[in-house]
Amino acid sequence: MRAPSPSRRTVFVSGAAMLVLTLTATPAAFADSDRPAQRGGSLVLVGGGLKEDNEQVYGEIIERAGGERARIGVITAASVPESQDPDADDPVACNNSACSGAYYASLFERHGAADAEWIPVDLDHIANADSDEVVRQVDSMTGFFFGGGDQSRYLTTLLHGATHTDSKVLAAIRAKLAAGAVVAGSSAGAQIAAGADMVTGGESYEGLRDGSRPGYFEDATVLGYEPQGGFGFLRSGLIDTHTGAYGREGRVMRLAADTGHDRVYALEENTALVVEQAGGPRERLRVLGPRGVAVFDLRRAHVHGTAHGSRGAEGNEDWPRDAWSLSGVRYDYLTDGDRYDPRRRRTLPAPGKRPVAPRSTAPVPANTDVFHSAINPAGVPYSFLTTARALAAHRVQRTAEATTYESGPRFTVTFAKAPGFTAWGSEGAAPQTLTGLGIGIAAR
Repeated sequence: MRAPSPSRRTVFVSGAAMLVLTLTATPAAFADSDRPAQRGGSLVLVGGGLKEDNEQVYGEIIERAGGERARIGVITAASVPESQDPDADDPVACNNSACSGAYYASLFERHGAADAEWIPVDLDHIANADSDEVVRQVDSMTGFFFGGGDQSRYLTTLLHGATHTDSKVLAAIRAKLAAGAVVAGSSAGAQIAAGADMVTGGESYEGLRDGSRPGYFEDATVLGYEPQGGFGFLRSGLIDTHTGAYGREGRVMRLAADTGHDRVYALEENTALVVEQAGGPRERLRVLGPRGVAVFDLRRAHVHGTAHGSRGAEGNEDWPRDAWSLSGVRYDYLTDGDRYDPRRRRTLPAPGKRPVAPRSTAPVPANTDVFHSAINPAGVPYSFLTTARALAAHRVQRTAEATTYESGPRFTVTFAKAPGFTAWGSEGAAPQTLTGLGIGIAAR
């Protein structure tokens, strides 16, 4: 079959009206969730784009599921069902939940799992989510993997409507996690692990300009979120995926500020955030893979201007006076082997990484598309990170600015080497891990 490849812009069903929210000093919205803390097991959350040959990540999931005895249950309810796939009968071109389930099951077995099976819950089989037979199948597994697609389909199939309560299958998976199983996911399968205010779609520029809104929207540029959240496996921060590849740093900072969250885990493609004892007092995180995970800390952030913008025309002089802006965000970028202590909010670079002395004297290159705009045909992914690392490598320069491709207004992102900023890497190499970089966003 064709490997699942989520598009940048997913279409959602339009829902709720705009809700105006502001950043406050109160704890984040997920703190009052009724969901039980997940202790004992672990999470392996991938930012999408998980490659077939990523032995590091597949191996981690399998090892945590019991190694040679691992039995992986594959859940792909975020995909379209067979009834909606015109290529359902083509084993090469098919791209539906059953087809994706078979694809991932074969990959896990190829990477060394004793067994991997599709859990038959999707839009064609919603009743299976409360089937005792499927629960018995879940109970026989030692680990679980949630595939990509549209995370709203997970809500539809595995939760009970407006009450947002667990189906029998989800309750069984939650119990297995608490008892020591591993729960993994990629793209929408990682996003669904979020607690309150799970992102449902949107682009960075439109999110900065117009703010976030609860619901699902046919206009894929609208920054939408689900107030009740996903499954609540990880609640110490908001989650976003495909971050650098699609330039989502702006949208997730805006969503966190709008909804009162003070931390974001922004996952990159083909790379995992491994979480042990999620929800417990000893929760700890580690990055695994070729790219990284950004942590945005908004504890000391300040929002200025209107909570939500209005669609101004190019050159509207009211924009610089009213437009939303954000300052005081701390940005850490973790790479392979780095750990993060969410209780102390401390990044611990991997053994062998050392502070890198900046050597560059060339000015930080200009960046006029900091969020890799979908409408820029010459756009470059990981643009935000590129500017951050270029500043980190500079011997003298303390700040750098980058702008959005779009204007009306044009937003400027300011990167600043705050006190305590450090770049980490191998001796003599370019900076990889970054800790304590300051971020501000303003309309100019």
